[in-house]
Amino acid sequence: MKKLLFLLPIAMIALTACGQGDKAKRPSPPAKASGTTASGTMISIDYSQPSVKGRTIGKDLEPMAGKVWRTGANEATVFEVSKDVKVEGKTLPAGKYGLYSIANGDDWTIIFNKTWNQWGTEYAQDKDALRVNVKSKKSSKFAEKFTISVGKDGKVSLWWGDYEVPFTVE
Repeated sequence: MKKLLFLLPIAMIALTACGQGDKAKRPSPPAKASGTTASGTMISIDYSQPSVKGRTIGKDLEPMAGKVWRTGANEATVFEVSKDVKVEGKTLPAGKYGLYSIANGDDWTIIFNKTWNQWGTEYAQDKDALRVNVKSKKSSKFAEKFTISVGKDGKVSLWWGDYEVPFTVE
């Protein structure tokens, strides 16, 4: 009986730890966008999807104007390409990157950071592999959940609230 009472707390801790590992139950669950371009380049983006839930983007909810955003929630968003590519005409070697962004109204900076395996709020500018500037546009429909899409033409789009932020990977 004493052994059972001793083991019970250990079992409860183990079960609790296992339950916390289910990322699908997070308020911002994991998602994946992927595709293969006509040239055979695989693009894969692993991210977490925050929801607007009646809040105002840029005031109550990221991204905040002029501040680096993890481009999702939770861990850093991971952007991976199978071949060397050009993003908006600038070279990005094959590999995995942390995907960050900075919103300034219609002007956005998309950042590919060499450190990808970390919590999303950890960011060091000196580890940037590439930065490109793009224009956002008004989305035709409201995206309650942050969503990323990858087209066969290499167009990657970030959908968030009333915004669509597209950039081209070729």
